[in-house]
Amino acid sequence: MRILLAIALFLGLAVQASAQAEFETKARFAVLMDYESGTVIFQKDADLRLEPASMTKLMTLAVVFNEIRAGRVSLDDEFFVSENAWRTGGASSGGSTMFAELNSQIRVEDLVRSVIIQSGNDAAIVLAEGIAGSEGTFAVMMNELAGQIGLDGSNFTNSTGLPDPNEYSTARDLAEIGRYLIREFPEYYHYFSEPEMEWNGIKQANRNSLVEMGIGVDGLKTGHTEAAGYGSVTSTAQGDRRLVAVVHGLTSMRERTEEARKLLTWGARAFERFTPYAEGQVVAYADVYGGSSPNVALVGKGEIALYLPRGSRQCLSATVSYSAPLLPPVNQGAQVAELRVFCNDQLVQSTPLFAAETVAQGDLVRRATDALKQLALGWL
Repeated sequence: MRILLAIALFLGLAVQASAQAEFETKARFAVLMDYESGTVIFQKDADLRLEPASMTKLMTLAVVFNEIRAGRVSLDDEFFVSENAWRTGGASSGGSTMFAELNSQIRVEDLVRSVIIQSGNDAAIVLAEGIAGSEGTFAVMMNELAGQIGLDGSNFTNSTGLPDPNEYSTARDLAEIGRYLIREFPEYYHYFSEPEMEWNGIKQANRNSLVEMGIGVDGLKTGHTEAAGYGSVTSTAQGDRRLVAVVHGLTSMRERTEEARKLLTWGARAFERFTPYAEGQVVAYADVYGGSSPNVALVGKGEIALYLPRGSRQCLSATVSYSAPLLPPVNQGAQVAELRVFCNDQLVQSTPLFAAETVAQGDLVRRATDALKQLALGWL
């Protein structure tokens, strides 16, 4: 049974619903997210399915970087360019390409740079085949990792983002992939801001034109298909704050660039940070069935921070969600619940909550009492 507890965030003033800060975009789908806290500052159809196009390659890179970290792949390894990679993703395919030569071997680092800078479909397929033997098996790895990251609205069938009705994502999930790459693999993040790459005598500029506009954008990935339109996942760091933005469903590269720029600029200027819960501060209590204590305190991992429109902290309501009843032993530090924060009934942030202490199994009297309670009330 899933329990929802309505709670009041500690703001120093009353909590009431108000409209999400006003912003208009031509994008069909959009999300603006604070990198550190995961606060969703702006959203437009953030959880509707979309065709991710080449933004799929962010998930491809996440798998590649995980394989490198695990020691199963090295940046200096060389992967073979198969006929499938050459024909499906090469120059004759008409899509974005590295111009890799058939039957050649290419270093993993060069393939990674091509996927990021040139959006090379051939490079993405070569990486998938080199790591997993086939693109289909690699897609299984992509979906396994997506589940670990917590991407609830995505399914991947290939490494490139080439159209497939069974491949889909959401704007929220794409932003979370961006956050994951920045957080987990800072040693590789510099590739995303490289202005150009040359391969096989052909020089190509970074398809994310925002990286050269001088507004602090240093990643991540663009995408386009005829059916989906133009989209991008971008990130900018200004001072000690980083934002991740997603726009998709636009009509041109120019429109994509402008809408992403506007969203990032607005987010950097219009919001302020506050902390409803300091490190170690109890957010709520969850019931424990048959435990040495009837409940367990729930805390965040460190402080819980949010971003709200400047001059206003009256945009919030919140619930704590957990599967009840919790069964002992509940170990200190175990993730047992989730804080869900809403602005005008729209989900803006989900934050995991952890047991603040260990609750062992209770004595016979406690277990009998809780059994009667469950029978009578059903833990409602």
